[in-house]
Amino acid sequence: MTKPISFSASSGTHQGDRESQQDRVCLFRNVREPNCILAIVADGMGGLTGGRKAADQVMLTADQLFKSFDSKIDNAEELLEKIANEAHLVIGLTAIASADQPHTTYASFLITSDGACHWAHVGDTRIYHFRDTQLVLRTLDHSYVQSLIDNNEITPEQAVNHPQSNILTQCLGSKTKPKIAHHSIAKLRSGDVIMACSDGVWPYFKDAEMGSILANCNPREATELIITTARTRSKRRGDNLSIAIVKYN
Repeated sequence: MTKPISFSASSGTHQGDRESQQDRVCLFRNVREPNCILAIVADGMGGLTGGRKAADQVMLTADQLFKSFDSKIDNAEELLEKIANEAHLVIGLTAIASADQPHTTYASFLITSDGACHWAHVGDTRIYHFRDTQLVLRTLDHSYVQSLIDNNEITPEQAVNHPQSNILTQCLGSKTKPKIAHHSIAKLRSGDVIMACSDGVWPYFKDAEMGSILANCNPREATELIITTARTRSKRRGDNLSIAIVKYN
């Protein structure tokens, strides 16, 4: 007898010490398939309103496209890419008639009814896959600092406080079409955790510490603890924080 698939999920956001909240995070449930969930975190950039509008556009596009998604006949990777490309196009058109320069990162993961997981990302909003307390894989940032790491010019530890850590090499809303990075997990195991979070969160944690929190707390508890800890460690200089966590059972 096949055991039923289920998951627990949570999302959270905090303005941090910024003048405005330009992050957006959302968990979308599929009407046709209760055990199909889409999570997205978008970190907007470009003026007080530009970044918020760009991140909002990602969520609007995702909501529209996910409504018609059927995991039995539709391709999950194509859906995630289509969300990014269509949002990118609209954000670019908005910028033409705006004094702001709207841009946003994009990190999305989709867990289907059969337990497969697909993710896509652009920018430095990260996606993590943890099993028990161990990090299985995470996304690599589309950033200038990541390119320095790739070329062995600096270490990952040096990258955390690098003065140019905010320079992205890919984002939605830029003049060039973004290069979307993909990853797929054929079958999640019970207890696996997928998490997406903005750069207001991840600089304050080692992978081992994050894994321990996610393994020992339910998603709601983990969300609250991670945001609270990041706020404390930012010492009143923190960016917007957003996080989405799904634990698979």
